[in-house]
Amino acid sequence: MTRGKRDLDAEVEGGKKTKLTKKKNLIINAFLMGSAGNQSVGIWSHPDDKSAELYQSPKYWTEMAKLLERGKFNACFLADVLGPYDVYQGPGNIGPVAKAGSQWPISDPSYFIPLMASVTSKLAFGITISTISEQPYHLARRLGTLDLISNGRVGWNIVTSYLDSASRNLLNGQNLPSNKERYDRAEEYVDVVYKLFLSSWQDESFKVDKKNGIFTDPNGIRHINHVGEHFNVPGPAITHPSQQKLPVIIQAGTSPKGRELAAKNAELIFLASLTPEDLALSIIDIKKIAHEKYQRDTSKIKFVALLTVIIGDTHELAEKRYEEYKAAYSDEEGAKAMFSGWTGVDIDKFEDDEVLTNVENVAIASSIKKWQSAYPRVEKWTKKAIIEEIKVGGSGPVMIGTASEIAKSIDQWVTISDIDGFNFAYTVLPQSFEEIVDKLLPELRKLGLSWDDYPFSAETSKVLTFREQLFGSRFLDVTHPAHDLSWRSDESRDVYEERLASALEKLKGS
Repeated sequence: MTRGKRDLDAEVEGGKKTKLTKKKNLIINAFLMGSAGNQSVGIWSHPDDKSAELYQSPKYWTEMAKLLERGKFNACFLADVLGPYDVYQGPGNIGPVAKAGSQWPISDPSYFIPLMASVTSKLAFGITISTISEQPYHLARRLGTLDLISNGRVGWNIVTSYLDSASRNLLNGQNLPSNKERYDRAEEYVDVVYKLFLSSWQDESFKVDKKNGIFTDPNGIRHINHVGEHFNVPGPAITHPSQQKLPVIIQAGTSPKGRELAAKNAELIFLASLTPEDLALSIIDIKKIAHEKYQRDTSKIKFVALLTVIIGDTHELAEKRYEEYKAAYSDEEGAKAMFSGWTGVDIDKFEDDEVLTNVENVAIASSIKKWQSAYPRVEKWTKKAIIEEIKVGGSGPVMIGTASEIAKSIDQWVTISDIDGFNFAYTVLPQSFEEIVDKLLPELRKLGLSWDDYPFSAETSKVLTFREQLFGSRFLDVTHPAHDLSWRSDESRDVYEERLASALEKLKGS
């Protein structure tokens, strides 16, 4: 059962269903932020919620990491925004999100990874860092350091930001550039990061050779000398290569430009769809672009979907918990502020009972359209109706029921959409993840949808890097556009420079 008592079984029987011959070990991620609220608005006020400790206790993060690793989660996916949701009754009005704790205040997620990595050896970490937040040279240093100290367990979620409040603070008071301009800049930004990580250091040039007094072989270091439209970066990268050389590349944009960026670059793609049918269409579209335009092996691209689950010992108790969250703990004004921030349109301009499907605004109309297709039981999508839906679970689906019921619904979503895994959002922390670990994951294992333990390297008997965990290899797939940028240990500089020129042309032209 999903949000609003939707009967998924009936839909599966009447809808399109693709038969899969083999069950998947789903990618299971925890979706967290450096704030008290993420997708569900205001539920930090629940008496069992401990998320206020986010701001004062390293122990919160270390205990969360140990819980997730005990549950055999693949990764902790750390979301981030760089400004407040101030469109509602704005611009500049941060009152509703400040009161509700809706992704505000929010701390830099990169500081949590060392804490969590220090008490785990297998849990991986995906971190959201915007291409408007800092220069690519500095980002490569930050990411490279995190990947090194975690033994290759880090992935970078590439975003271009969507809040004017972030842009005004980061880009000298300017509003956010256009979608096209942001993605054009991001394309170059990513290329610079590739060059720093992959073409600055020859493989095995980091020696730490005490006998011969060679810390780094200077002949194995090169300047990237990038000169572009947006960035001039001589390099080389200031950190030496990590165990996986380049952090796993993640992408979460779903606009046409976002899908292009993902199809070209991403190894892991984060989607938020309210129905498995819509999810399937997004996956098919991105795979088609990746294969036809960039000649990528699409089996080397994994997709994960946003999901909130509310588990009860009985279905009735789960429904009761959901209704209690909405009635007693959610914050309506905070939800309005979140929706306004997501769409860029001040929802306060509309009356509570105004039908938003009639509004001549592309952002509002496209957002409401996905709710219409997901929940046909709602006759009129008014402001009041949409806010009621996003109070719990935000922009993603909510599954409500016993652990067994939810596991079966997840199985159906996988069958219909061919999704590879889920980013589980939360309501009450740490209760949400405790219940996923202790109740839901055992049910998924019964269905053959979750591994019993983390895999190890058969060759080295060592814990796997994030990329090995996903694909069985530490390094980029050979069909990835940036694969040929690497400087192999058996190549002379002259041979590499000649080959690199061709690889860069291919990267630029792909």
